[in-house]
Amino acid sequence: MAVILIFFFTHWFLSLFFHTFFLHRYGSHQMYTTSKTWEKIFYLGTWITQGSSYLVPRAYGVMHRMHHVYSDTEKDPHSPHFFKDVWGMMMHTRNIYNSFVTRTNMPEEQFTKEYLPVWEKLDRFADHWIVRLSFGIIYTLIYVFFAPSFWWFLLLPIHFLMGPIQGAIVNWCGHKYGYANYENGDHSKNSEPWGIFLLGELFQNNHHKQGTNPNFARKWFEMDPTFIVMKLMNAVGIIRLNKQ
Repeated sequence: MAVILIFFFTHWFLSLFFHTFFLHRYGSHQMYTTSKTWEKIFYLGTWITQGSSYLVPRAYGVMHRMHHVYSDTEKDPHSPHFFKDVWGMMMHTRNIYNSFVTRTNMPEEQFTKEYLPVWEKLDRFADHWIVRLSFGIIYTLIYVFFAPSFWWFLLLPIHFLMGPIQGAIVNWCGHKYGYANYENGDHSKNSEPWGIFLLGELFQNNHHKQGTNPNFARKWFEMDPTFIVMKLMNAVGIIRLNKQ
């Protein structure tokens, strides 16, 4: 049981860290700058930790920029206020995301003109169904060898869809439940104390107020774990945080 718990939470938090640190705060908002070498390292880290649910940074960045401009309107790719359940929102988001991955239905230029991290060779490889399936097989084998009972296998779908599930929790809960520090003209909320399990991502109201601020916390009782790591990385020269 210990092996499964360690594997599950390690997968959850490492995947989530690269989701918020690289895809969101760098790919979408350029909250920091870094060298091309470190960008590739972060890119690889995102692929390895997300595995079967890998999100292409370029497509994610475009979609998230749309989310900010059209927050909680009909043009928002993932506002929970136009769907009866989170599954419907996820399917809608997936269709828009896939159109950006394949470039079959790109949005207005305002969402693509700013810098987006692109590594086409890795994306083609990582996004291939064989690679995704291989990660899924690895996850399953870990459970085959270490799960103490069949019931633990119910956690496998979370491993398979880790990235989209984390994104769905943030967008559903972060725009429906909690409190607001600011009036942003949308339904964004801060969903503490549960935000600690999303590494700061559930401070949606704060983030929508200042979309380029790398620190998602504002009040004395709010804490953004990812920003703490980013400050350490800034101190040792791995990244350079943008001044606010």
